[in-house]
Amino acid sequence: MFGTLERTIAVRYLRSRRQEGFISVIAWFSLLGIALGVATLIIVMAVINGYRHDLLTRILGLGGHLTVNAYSAQGLPVFDAMGASIAGIEGVTAVSPVVEGQVLAIAGDRSAGAIVRGVRRGDLLARPVLERSLSAETLTAYEAKRTVLIGARMATKLGLGRGDRITLVSPQGSASAFGTVPRKKTYIVAGTFAVGMYEYDSAYIYMPFAEAQKFFRVPNAATALEIQIVNPDGARAFRGAVAEIVGTQGRVVDWQRANSGFFEWLQVQKNVLLLIFTLIIMVAAFNVISSQVMLVNDKARGIAIMRTMGASQGMMLRIFFMAGSSVGVVGTALGALLGIGFALNIESFRGALEAATGVQLFNPEVYFLEELPARIEPSETVMVVVGAVVISFLASLYPARRAARLDPVEVLRYE
Repeated sequence: MFGTLERTIAVRYLRSRRQEGFISVIAWFSLLGIALGVATLIIVMAVINGYRHDLLTRILGLGGHLTVNAYSAQGLPVFDAMGASIAGIEGVTAVSPVVEGQVLAIAGDRSAGAIVRGVRRGDLLARPVLERSLSAETLTAYEAKRTVLIGARMATKLGLGRGDRITLVSPQGSASAFGTVPRKKTYIVAGTFAVGMYEYDSAYIYMPFAEAQKFFRVPNAATALEIQIVNPDGARAFRGAVAEIVGTQGRVVDWQRANSGFFEWLQVQKNVLLLIFTLIIMVAAFNVISSQVMLVNDKARGIAIMRTMGASQGMMLRIFFMAGSSVGVVGTALGALLGIGFALNIESFRGALEAATGVQLFNPEVYFLEELPARIEPSETVMVVVGAVVISFLASLYPARRAARLDPVEVLRYE
């Protein structure tokens, strides 16, 4: 499509000469603008994808794809039979009974609000996100009476370790002659867990299922059933079948509905940032147009001479299209390499920047996760690269057409 002569002339026009220095500077700024725009867009999309994936992995890894919450304060009295019926639905992989409630955790003169989750040992091992952080010794101690597992950040906050005692106070008090007295009980810390999500590591306490039934006074009952299915994205399709089995005893909620506001906010963030950085790339593309228009004006006499020597309008069009689009293509390639390289090593860069500046750039209390995640989606990266190249091609068309339409007679009349 492009001849050797055309490529040679296009490359020659891109080289900087003393009288063309200003044009060359604009071209370099255009290239850098496109490269930075593409790199930033790839990094931002990778971080948002990684953030969403890590949060989703931890939320679904510790909870259920669907949850049956009891309507009554007495819980679900026939939870085993109900769970067996739900497990018979095609596509359901596991059903776990849970006893859950809010407490105040006290250790010495320190206290913190917490959520207690009573689960069986087998169900605990079935949660890979949680099981990976537990040692065999911790799991053995968990089977003993009056033991609990607490998050690593809660342990640090309360100054607790394995074997220490923690007092749990429930707002559901016991009636007495002096009124309602808060219910409290002391447990031994069997160990700690760390799933890498601040909310869970600082506020969750796991307790043996039978102990939780006693503490929250729901004997022979569970407050909820957590259901795991083969495909989490299809959770809503199971709600009807599960609701028929549950009847009026509980309410069925899927993870998409329970976390809809948060994940919709992430998607809006992603769309807005995509628009902003696309506009940055377009601004850089306008610099390509301006630099190429000035190049055409500067080379008008040379274009006219080539036209009188037999060069066609198509040849001029291809020369200047190649000169303009090469700036965009090279900038896009550099930006893609920079963005992918940065995204793959983003945690190392974050650590280096925090060490150099002394400022915490990623606060887990705000962003929930311990580490800054990044997940590159090949389809989105290809979309960014193709989009930037297309914008660069479109930006090169007008200057190229302008060069092709120059009338050599008018240009050389006063030479």
